[in-house]
Amino acid sequence: MSQDPKYPTRIRYEYEHDAGVRLEYAHGVWGGINPQGEIEMSFYIETDKMPPFSERLVAPDGSFGHEVAPYDENLKVITRHIRSKVVLNYHTARAVLEWLEEKVETLEMEEEGGMMYEGEGGLEQ
Repeated sequence: MSQDPKYPTRIRYEYEHDAGVRLEYAHGVWGGINPQGEIEMSFYIETDKMPPFSERLVAPDGSFGHEVAPYDENLKVITRHIRSKVVLNYHTARAVLEWLEEKVETLEMEEEGGMMYEGEGGLEQ
């Protein structure tokens, strides 16, 4: 079958990083479907909530005692810091899902000793 001359034989994708791009780490994701029918994801990292303040006791001789902070021993507070948000349409979400499944399968095979790490790979829409 010959190539139609009005279509190229190859398409090259070249990648450029925006000046503000940075590596992000995520412990989880929160989101859902927005009013436009797209998937919105907010990626977060979790940390223990910092107290609003802490104090150090000072002894009569001027030496420092231990540090104290207000807390409720019956309540554990974890802060989820939203680091990035991503909005995907249906077709991109489907492509990301397939891409992630492929990468997870590769990691599982690597854990079982089945193959070496493949590195990065693209995603098709």
